[in-house]
Amino acid sequence: MADKNHLYLVDGSSYIFRAYHRLPPLTDPEGTPVGAVYGYTTMLWKLADDLDKAEGPTHLAVILDKDSTSFRNEIYPEYKANRPEPPEDLRPQFPLIRDATRAFSLPCIEEQGLEADDLIASYARAAQREGWDVTIVSSDKDLMQLVGEENGARIDMLDTMKSQRIYIEEVQEKFGVPPELVGDVLALMGDSVDNIPGIFGIGPKTASKLIAEHGNLTAALDAAEGMKKSKLKERLLEHRGDAELSRVLVTLKEDCELPEPLDDFKLDGVPPEPLAAFLEKHGFTSLLRRLDAGTGSPDRPNNLNPEKAQTKAAEGTSQGNRQPLPEFPPVDRTGYDCVQTREALDAWIEKAFAARLVAVDTETSALDAMQADLVGISLATGAGEACYIPLAHGGTDMFDEKPEQIDRDEALEALKPLLASDAVLKVFQNGKYDLNVLARYGVEVSPIDDTMIISFALDAGRGQDGIGGGHGMDELSQRHLGHTPLAFKDVCGTGKKQIPFGEVPLGKATEYAAEDADVTWRLHAHLKPRLAIEGGTKVYERVDRPLIPVVAQMERHGIKVDRARLAKLSEEFATETGRLEKQIHEIAGEEFTIGSPKQLGDILFDKLGYKGGRKGKSGQYSTDQAVLERLSGEGAEIADKVLEWRQLSKLKSTYTDALQAAINPATGRVHTSYSLVGAQTGRLSSTDPNLQNIPIRTPIGRQIREAFVPEDGNVLLAADYSQIELRLAAHMADVDTLKDAFANGEDIHARTAKEMYGEVTRDTRAQAKTINFAILYGISRWGLAGRLGVEPDEAQAMIDRYFERFPGIQRYIAETLETVRERGYSETLFGRKTWFPRINSKNQAERQGSERAAINAPIQGTSADIIKRAMARMMPALEEAGLGHVRMLLQVHDELVFELPEGDVEAASPIIEKVMAEAAQPAVKLDVPLGIEIGTGKSWDAAH
Repeated sequence: MADKNHLYLVDGSSYIFRAYHRLPPLTDPEGTPVGAVYGYTTMLWKLADDLDKAEGPTHLAVILDKDSTSFRNEIYPEYKANRPEPPEDLRPQFPLIRDATRAFSLPCIEEQGLEADDLIASYARAAQREGWDVTIVSSDKDLMQLVGEENGARIDMLDTMKSQRIYIEEVQEKFGVPPELVGDVLALMGDSVDNIPGIFGIGPKTASKLIAEHGNLTAALDAAEGMKKSKLKERLLEHRGDAELSRVLVTLKEDCELPEPLDDFKLDGVPPEPLAAFLEKHGFTSLLRRLDAGTGSPDRPNNLNPEKAQTKAAEGTSQGNRQPLPEFPPVDRTGYDCVQTREALDAWIEKAFAARLVAVDTETSALDAMQADLVGISLATGAGEACYIPLAHGGTDMFDEKPEQIDRDEALEALKPLLASDAVLKVFQNGKYDLNVLARYGVEVSPIDDTMIISFALDAGRGQDGIGGGHGMDELSQRHLGHTPLAFKDVCGTGKKQIPFGEVPLGKATEYAAEDADVTWRLHAHLKPRLAIEGGTKVYERVDRPLIPVVAQMERHGIKVDRARLAKLSEEFATETGRLEKQIHEIAGEEFTIGSPKQLGDILFDKLGYKGGRKGKSGQYSTDQAVLERLSGEGAEIADKVLEWRQLSKLKSTYTDALQAAINPATGRVHTSYSLVGAQTGRLSSTDPNLQNIPIRTPIGRQIREAFVPEDGNVLLAADYSQIELRLAAHMADVDTLKDAFANGEDIHARTAKEMYGEVTRDTRAQAKTINFAILYGISRWGLAGRLGVEPDEAQAMIDRYFERFPGIQRYIAETLETVRERGYSETLFGRKTWFPRINSKNQAERQGSERAAINAPIQGTSADIIKRAMARMMPALEEAGLGHVRMLLQVHDELVFELPEGDVEAASPIIEKVMAEAAQPAVKLDVPLGIEIGTGKSWDAAH
């Protein structure tokens, strides 16, 4: 996902008439006029392609007029009275325009009594309030009133006829006034097309001049009394009422109730089937050929350019060794079985045992696996052979009528032997969630496969180019099967109208739930054979698959936090941020919103006059971390204060406040969710809440870690790999000097300082430490100069000296880049591939970014593989030693956190250390030892 949401609102109504007038009359095979429909479709297609080449949207919707009347007709019955009726051959095309929009799987929004402009205005303002950027695809002058920025969220326009972006400068140039006064200009000049009266005889230039001189419409009208006698004075005085009425008519309604929530506009891909069916139905054969040639299974609405798609495929990194799809029958949702009796369930269990492989999916009442109730289970034993077993359907009221269904406890008891049987492979998509839900009902599942994890083992990183995409079921289905599954909102609704899945009628629930199992079975049949063909079996079987139940168990364990301690920290942070705010305002000489990048930039560079301010595309100064750190280095006290304010504000909102809210009421613990596919190098990532980004080296970060505590009588144990990436670099680059240093237990940074500078001092060791890690991330001379506070030439000399002393590192970097450029991917010691589709990009920034990531990926990825192997082996080793009660709670980069009785620390520590130290073996034998540091204490911080 992009760093910031960017909503595109397409003024579809303007597209329709442009499309109608630019093409000759056309009819489809049934004789229906479709000239405007064809033009509209091609224009929407071109827009999508153009957006792909530029900065694409994260959310998009097409807005249309419902009919020709609105609330403005009640205010002024003659509003738009001059508009002619639509041509006879255009009228039947209006519903087809809506069909065309939906064929692209794009939201099509219209509302009775409101014009498209009002809906656009309301959605734009709602998105802006959420901090989203908005682009309105239109050249309508009325919409130019919306252009501008609030709290860092920008609204601009895109005129596709002129391929021009419209922002404040363009509006000012056109009207002579800023966007907020455009409505005043329009009120004076009127609009003959919409029959807005304005003041007769006042054109655009005069209207702009009057508003610019007097500041607004009311002031301009009031000033007429004092003007010299003239026609202009007479008209202003005589038709003041017309101007004021016109101002009401041109004012956009920005507070309409939104027909659909903003989140529903998220771009999740363009399924090819609906689009192909629409194009074929209406005889748009040339567009159908473009679709077949260019995308096959497009992953996003702006991936519709066949030339571009072929170019990307030619680069050899996006598609890789794709295998042909097995011969599957089409997905038929009407053929699924709803299992409502014990006899039917027993038949399906018998069928699954016979098949030896069954896809399984759960339906629940919530997304949080630790609190969700089990509503139903679906099974699939083949393509199209799927069922849904409802277990908790019906209303929540005790008097609500409930459909016939098997008692949940009885059904789960019947399913337990199947789900635990070693003779039947259970296939999930994101199975960690299902395992946690079922575990809370006392159901264990083994053995398992997971299509999401298989996809990640095969295609991590391919999504960077817009073709690979993510690893969610819907994305995988669209990409590999050419099928779009039912969306949750299609069965449960959205917003206030959304109902729990348990209240969905069984017919619809069966279609949705059984389809998930069916699609998972098909994906497994397609993806699993690729592991052997493409060399993914080793990392999947030896690293990723064994980890799934381990991580699920860690999530269930959770970790205890001291609520009182967190509340006290929140209070302290609030007091401190308040104090910092006052100091910042005093330095600035005025109050402003510190969290607003625009306001902060204006203060720093316009008012206080600091040099080096650079404005981005949005027209505002950059005030990111690097900018503030530079100013701080130049002695700007305000920059120091803002950096401190930002850190405290983030820690308060992200941790001290959020952690209190995240405490599970049933367990009294915080249960983070680990993603096994969140980082393309293979590292685990943590969300809801994120426990991996708590600052470790700052006093404030340590205060937060102090709030993570064990239960009474227990302690926390932290086991951390010491400098694992440097050790792996020494092995992978075959650097004898570094290997010897690690083998002898030397201080590696001191050894590097001695090699580079001939002496070890506090300063040379600190520089050596920075360089050691920076080199592994492919840092540039400018990047290193920034970190060390030296000139770029001096930084380059340090890099040259480093490579001179450690030529193996330079050779490793060169060979890694050469290999990635040739094959399109890097590889860890365990065979994990990370794809870099832009490694050969002509865009220098893209290419260099890929190069830096490619240098580090084999090392960081191998490190991630090793700790995963340690995690998978840990509990069996502890159980064998009679320490099965020791709980593994957290994994944070190179560290594992355990909870155990204080009396067991002495027995558990050597086992934990041995498992971690030997985790690479026997698959990989390292030339350097893996160092493990272990600490214990009554808090996470104390264990360090």
